[in-house]
Amino acid sequence: MKRIAEKRRRRLKRKKSIRKRISGTHDRPRMSVFRSNRHMYVQVIDDTVGKTIASASSMEKEYQNLKNTVEDAGKLGKVIGERLKKKKIEEVVFDRNAYLFHGVVKAIADGAREAGIKF
Repeated sequence: MKRIAEKRRRRLKRKKSIRKRISGTHDRPRMSVFRSNRHMYVQVIDDTVGKTIASASSMEKEYQNLKNTVEDAGKLGKVIGERLKKKKIEEVVFDRNAYLFHGVVKAIADGAREAGIKF
C-alpha cells in the first residue's frame, strides 16, 4: 500500500510542475486527460473563469462499452473533438496530467486531432 501512495504522490508532484506552465484561456482552453485503471476522462477547461466547457468520459451511458484501450481512447478523443467543434473551438492546450505521452493519452490526443482540433 505504501508503494501505491508513493506512486500517486510522485504523479501529483509532476502534475503541479506541469500546471505551473500550462493554463487555458477563452481562446485556447486546456484539455485535461485523466485515466484510471477502468475509465478515461477528458475535460476542456477555461482556467480564466474556472469553468468546464466540454467533457467526455467512458462513464457516460452511450460510451460505457469503451474500455481503457488505445483503440477506445481514440474514439473518446473523436467524441471530445466533435463536441468542441459544435462549440466552435478549434485550438486547445493539451494537459497530459503528469502521464507519459504514449498509449491511451496519446490515442486521445490523436483522436481529437482527427476531429480537427489543433494543439
